Amino acid sequence: MAHKNTAGDSTPAEPKTLVETAYRALRRDIIEGRLAPGEKLRVEHLKDDYGVGAGTLREALSLLISDALVVSQGQRGFRVAPVSLEDFEDITRTRVMLECDALRQSIAKGDDAWEGDLLAAFHRLTKAEEKRIGTDDREEWEERNRIFHEVLISACPSRWLKHFIAILYQQAERYRRLSLYLKPIPRDVHQEHEALLHAAMARDTDKATALLGEHITLTFRCVQSIPEDQLNEKQAD
Repeated sequence: MAHKNTAGDSTPAEPKTLVETAYRALRRDIIEGRLAPGEKLRVEHLKDDYGVGAGTLREALSLLISDALVVSQGQRGFRVAPVSLEDFEDITRTRVMLECDALRQSIAKGDDAWEGDLLAAFHRLTKAEEKRIGTDDREEWEERNRIFHEVLISACPSRWLKHFIAILYQQAERYRRLSLYLKPIPRDVHQEHEALLHAAMARDTDKATALLGEHITLTFRCVQSIPEDQLNEKQAD
């Protein structure tokens, strides 16, 4: 389930139904680790936590199955999808392959409006980075980071390519948050984004795709470097 957003608005549209409200709340709690990987999702308990009926909650969980964030166990109900280093490596390799192809097409097709949107998205991302210094609130930065990556490939004409990239981005988000919280490898994410912006604006396709591949892969290396006991402790929180 995708929620469209523009580069000029970093606030998601208001949910239109109870199902969508429950879906968003559950998705946020899964990605942020409040609902741990592998945790059993008991409808009779969660419906009260999220303030919706059992039928509404089941519909929301079905949407999360399509996002591959929840797995169905037939008569045994639902669980949060598990995570593993092998899974994240697969996600990372596929993201690099698809996003670099989409970026190549986006640079070739992008016009002045695309350049303007990209500059605006980077500016808003930079502002969010400045605001979150010294705070624990990452939500605005997370949203603007997503928009920046979306705008980078927005001129790519393939809607299916962008659809699959959005799914993989959602899957990577749980792992990325672990790397950002635990910071196992020092990195300057702002500088990475800035270099990517300049290469894309200069229409230097080879440099831009190389930078994007490195940017995505570095997050995997960060997660790979997290000590197993720390990783397990964070997932159990």
